Amino acid sequence: MTKSRVTEFLASVFTGIVLLTLLFVPATARGQSPLDTIKITEWAYKWDSQGTSFDGTQAPVGADGWIPANEKGDMPVKPEGVSALWVKIELPRLDWDEPGMLIGKLYGHRIEIFTDERKIYKAGHTYVYDKNRLLIPLSAKESGKTVYIHIETDSDRIGLQKNVNIGDYQALLPGYVKSNLTDILLGFSFVFIALLMLICTVFLNRVQLAKWISLSLVILAIGMLMIGSSQFTYTFFEDQGKWIESLFDLALLVFLPTLTVYFEQILGHGAWSLLTKYRWFQIGFSVLCVLFQLVNHLASYRYDKAYYFMTVTMLGLTMLIQFVLLIGMAATHALKGSKDGVTLTTGIGLFAASGIVDLLVFYAKNEQYEFIYWKFGIVCFVTSLIIILGRGFARDHEKIVKYSKELVMYNNELQRAEKMEIISDLAASVAHEVRNPLQVTRGFLQLAAEKLDQKEKGYMNMAIEELDRASNIITDFLTFAKPQLEHITSLNICQELKQIEGILVPLANLQGGEITLEVPEDLYIEGNSSKFKQAFINIIKNSIEALDGQGQIQIWAYKQKTEVWIHIRDNGEGMETKELSKLGEPYFSTKTKGTGLGLMVTFRIIEVMHGRLEFKSEKGVGTEAIVRFPSIPG
Repeated sequence: MTKSRVTEFLASVFTGIVLLTLLFVPATARGQSPLDTIKITEWAYKWDSQGTSFDGTQAPVGADGWIPANEKGDMPVKPEGVSALWVKIELPRLDWDEPGMLIGKLYGHRIEIFTDERKIYKAGHTYVYDKNRLLIPLSAKESGKTVYIHIETDSDRIGLQKNVNIGDYQALLPGYVKSNLTDILLGFSFVFIALLMLICTVFLNRVQLAKWISLSLVILAIGMLMIGSSQFTYTFFEDQGKWIESLFDLALLVFLPTLTVYFEQILGHGAWSLLTKYRWFQIGFSVLCVLFQLVNHLASYRYDKAYYFMTVTMLGLTMLIQFVLLIGMAATHALKGSKDGVTLTTGIGLFAASGIVDLLVFYAKNEQYEFIYWKFGIVCFVTSLIIILGRGFARDHEKIVKYSKELVMYNNELQRAEKMEIISDLAASVAHEVRNPLQVTRGFLQLAAEKLDQKEKGYMNMAIEELDRASNIITDFLTFAKPQLEHITSLNICQELKQIEGILVPLANLQGGEITLEVPEDLYIEGNSSKFKQAFINIIKNSIEALDGQGQIQIWAYKQKTEVWIHIRDNGEGMETKELSKLGEPYFSTKTKGTGLGLMVTFRIIEVMHGRLEFKSEKGVGTEAIVRFPSIPG
């Protein structure tokens, strides 16, 4: 499985889990009450200023000092020096076999519930989390009685916020269990995705490892944050509240520096390596907080206030600086046209927008609102991070493919260069030794032919023609081995190509072809006129021979930047990719009687003139030769 497919698989799993989470949110978790329940929307409260101990509390039967309240009103503001509150609820008639009372949201750290003077519930804890959701079993004997709830708090929030539902205990139980289940499902989805990603690290190389692991830890930390902040966790694991808080703090301390590491991998180090320096500061601060957390645990939470200051006040300040820095860098890269910057800015923007909506509703309802939309914002944010990682892997894959193609091309060129060097050395050493005997042999054959009859003279002439062909091959070898440009002058491309056109038009007409020439008169290069003609006659002659009956050869030229470009295109039979890659190699030719030396010499001449020759071809469509030379002033 390739890395890009791994990323696609993880994204698909993540999307599926999120959709399942949204599909299976129970009706009760979306605010609908179970059937056949009575909703109590009004109650009364009064402050307990006596400081009664938790174990010695008794229900106040008196009717004095009670203040009416309802679900639409605000929670009571805690007076200075008071930390306890009484809430009074009048029960209706209980006609169910197993009646129960579901309290949606109650703020406090220690809670006792009485019916008249009988205590029916007692719970308390010392950790920071103070939001409670309670399901209390009742009996039919308590019909019409008064329920007293005694609440003590260590924070500024205290009291009953949501309405109270009275109904059948078994009917209320599913809503009680499934409340805030979305947070748990979403949190475990993130954890599952993160663990899958961490397992996949065994398939990655070092270059990709930092991005992958940092994103895995970011997603893992977000999942743990959602689990650790859910009311569901504290409701069903109340005795482990301290450990849940510690888990939440640890996840936050991992999340912040790893998020900076991920941004650094995507956006770079920032101006003056600011992001790198801040990342090291965050790592040091997180390590310090973890050590302080450990000391606080070992000291039985004796340093809670100092720990709170460090992990809430100080950490909140570092978070503010971090998010300003990250958003600023993402926006800067987005303005520069970076796709990663745009994606990051969009993800952060959606996350921020969802948080702003939550805050606006929170303040519009006088702070009597539970944040919801930020969860969808965090999903968008994590999705943007995964998209960026996947895009990065796709880019790496494209680079590898491109590099592989270039490596093959360079390898072919190296092999060709080695072949050319060997042939050049052989040609230089052999050509001179072979040419002289050939010329002597040719002379004696001509003399002998004069004394023979007509039939035998024909055979002799055939032998002389073959000697001439061998001599031409040797000439090509010498030209390739030592392509001397005896007279280097300024060449007018238009004039040179017109002369070549005049030479080759009769040959093209014999083949049923037509040559068209479109060349400006102000194109100049430096080189040797005869060698230039030799090279281009070879190229155009090959195009003529490639025509099958009627055909056309187009020649045009132009100047681009500091180079003169010359194109020669025919609509002949064309070549396969394999044939195209072998052009210029000795003894490779698509012609029956060709040796391949002509094009080899052409490549060599153009190379000596500091030019470059390349071919494009498609079987059945035609071939195009593109030659580039350095331009000079006219």
